[in-house]
Amino acid sequence: MGRIDMLNSPPLWSLDYLMGRWRPEIGDPTFMGWLTVASYFLCALVVWYLAALYKEKDPRAFTFWFLIGVAMVLLGINKQMDLQTLLTEIGRQIARAQGWMDQRRAIQFWFIVVFALASGAVFLWLTLKFRDLFKRFPLAFSGLFFLLGFVVIRAISFHHIEEMLEIRLLGMRMNWIIELAGIYMILAAGFQEIIRVTIREN
Repeated sequence: MGRIDMLNSPPLWSLDYLMGRWRPEIGDPTFMGWLTVASYFLCALVVWYLAALYKEKDPRAFTFWFLIGVAMVLLGINKQMDLQTLLTEIGRQIARAQGWMDQRRAIQFWFIVVFALASGAVFLWLTLKFRDLFKRFPLAFSGLFFLLGFVVIRAISFHHIEEMLEIRLLGMRMNWIIELAGIYMILAAGFQEIIRVTIREN
């Protein structure tokens, strides 16, 4: 029986093996899930429109808003594809194949530390590289900080963290509040700047 199972199991290191239990399907088909995705894509459209307004006038502002739009699209796709779970599954399958599943907790801890430090370094780099824009668009940077914090929290995936994200405030789960707050801060900053640029040109 064991030999039959081995014959029927996917080859080691194949894509099917590495994906483990993850499958490419809609991860959150609820109303709030689709609302969040729509908010990401709406935000991307708004900031890309703003980037187009700045393309000839202010190349740095164009780059800043264009990159934010790219990030919004990627986060929107990830919202339903749940790619962080795929990464977790790949790590688990590699650990199983290499025989160090017993040490996975320590490895997970250091991965989280490195991921959090890298995320913080990216945000710090953006702040320094675009420090003049940080003063001009503080609301957009605040939204980015919220979203970065949300991504790091979700990456941690510890049980007590998951419980915290399930806490409800006025009927809304904490993870909805954190994620949507970040999106709508950036969206508000984009609309605010579009109005300002339009008034200035007229």
